[in-house]
Amino acid sequence: MILVGKLEQGLVQIYTGEGKGKTTAALGLALRALGRGLKVFMLQFLKGDDTGELFSTQQFGDKFVIRQTGLGGFIRKGKAGPEDAQRAKEAMNLAKDILRRGDYDLVILDEINVALYFELVSVPEVLKLLQARAPHVEVVLTGRYAPQEIIEAADLVTEMKNIKHYYHAGVKARKGIES
Repeated sequence: MILVGKLEQGLVQIYTGEGKGKTTAALGLALRALGRGLKVFMLQFLKGDDTGELFSTQQFGDKFVIRQTGLGGFIRKGKAGPEDAQRAKEAMNLAKDILRRGDYDLVILDEINVALYFELVSVPEVLKLLQARAPHVEVVLTGRYAPQEIIEAADLVTEMKNIKHYYHAGVKARKGIES
């Protein structure tokens, strides 16, 4: 096995779109990074339920840390409450600290694009966050609705497109596959 150490230059990646697989793609990247000896931090902005990734990453110890800051459940546009806003603010403060310190090589800001869409965080805040990160830190922003300003600041943008989804045939989210 060839270990990487620190990355020479961290870049910004975005996984967005209406299709399934944004968080899953970020987790795949995390698994690759772990295999090369990099440390990973995933900050889940809106998730607060018992997700499968939360349990599976515990075996990596401090090499892969997931922190959930959401209340769980769904939020509708214009319906976010004060506690949602407070948790998003706390998540941004944590993200700022993690990115600035540079202890982790890959930082995944899961569902931050949706937090932007719900106006729980602002585009200028996120842009400032990206600019203030340690130079070797790779950052992945996931979630639908990535704003154009964030897309322009990124080095790589992947859009997941929904072609067919079993949800529309009545299949509910299944533990181990969707959660």
